Amino acid sequence: MEEIRLKLEIYGWNSHFASHFEPFAQEGFSVGRVYLETKKGYWLQTPFGETHAEISGKLRFEAWERQDLPAVGDWVVIQYRPGHKAIIQNVLPRTSKFSRKVVGNKTEEQVVAANVDVIFLVTGLDNDFNLRRIERYLIMAWESGARPVVLLNKADLCAELEARRAEVESVALGVPILPLSAKFNEGLDHLQPFLKAGETVSLLGSSGVGKSSIVNRLLGTERQKTNEVRASDDRGKHTTTNRELIVTPSGAIVIDTPGMRELQLWVGDQGISETFEDIEAFARDCYFTDCKHQSEPGCAIRQALADASLDQARYDNYLEMKQELDYVTRRQDKRAQLVEKQRWKKIHQNQKQHYKLRNK
Repeated sequence: MEEIRLKLEIYGWNSHFASHFEPFAQEGFSVGRVYLETKKGYWLQTPFGETHAEISGKLRFEAWERQDLPAVGDWVVIQYRPGHKAIIQNVLPRTSKFSRKVVGNKTEEQVVAANVDVIFLVTGLDNDFNLRRIERYLIMAWESGARPVVLLNKADLCAELEARRAEVESVALGVPILPLSAKFNEGLDHLQPFLKAGETVSLLGSSGVGKSSIVNRLLGTERQKTNEVRASDDRGKHTTTNRELIVTPSGAIVIDTPGMRELQLWVGDQGISETFEDIEAFARDCYFTDCKHQSEPGCAIRQALADASLDQARYDNYLEMKQELDYVTRRQDKRAQLVEKQRWKKIHQNQKQHYKLRNK
């Protein structure tokens, strides 16, 4: 265990993961952290160096949901043989996970990054700037268990920087907000307090906001490919095509992610409360505890909207996010019932097969 600790601390190994791994270590298994995932499998950092890996049949069989499988940032239990692919047997319990609903009609969770300490929510100070999108990202960031930090990139393109920063402060309550220009290497020194050795930072945001440029500046080399955004709408292509975990010179671990065209909410009760703390504080001051904020007397929400202490667009977005989460929750409940039904069906099929083999 001591040898594993010394070789893997650089990738974020700590006492939490060590305690959960101990029973597997006694059985002769090793451990690694997923630093890259592609269609061809997983790549891990292990005590033996970088290793290509695939999921065991047992883990795939027992994974009822997509989120049960490894994601970038996960620590995984492996069976290792030199010269062969490592076989992933299990995923160690996560300390945090940033998830979204998969794109499309499926009601399924996609883990974007796991075991993250800080999330840099990157937005561009160009035509891509959108307060409502920032609120959406904040909901999922707070829900993940990581600490959010908002990075306002492309400060060199913004003539009203302080006004923009004030707008973000009005929706990102208590969250550090850091303007910078990755292109001209300005303001990145303010990121250093959040880049601690052994801790993991994930960069999230839409395409073209400059995540890969920021990663390159932190690394001191042009490792991540970057493209210019379209002049017509300031939107970028998916320059980063895979989520990847990289160790920076400061010792911090960075997860770069492809730009997201959309971020559909998955779960977010805690995230809603953190992101819209001001609205929920107003609601607690309503005369009726079950106030619907429509025509009831003594409604603190309606009063705050009337005297402009609460922005109408922010409140409308709050209602929209609540409605979206309610819909997803109902879909999740139906899916959970279906998954449970399929689980018992599989168990019964296995039992029948076992009895047939035993009675031959």
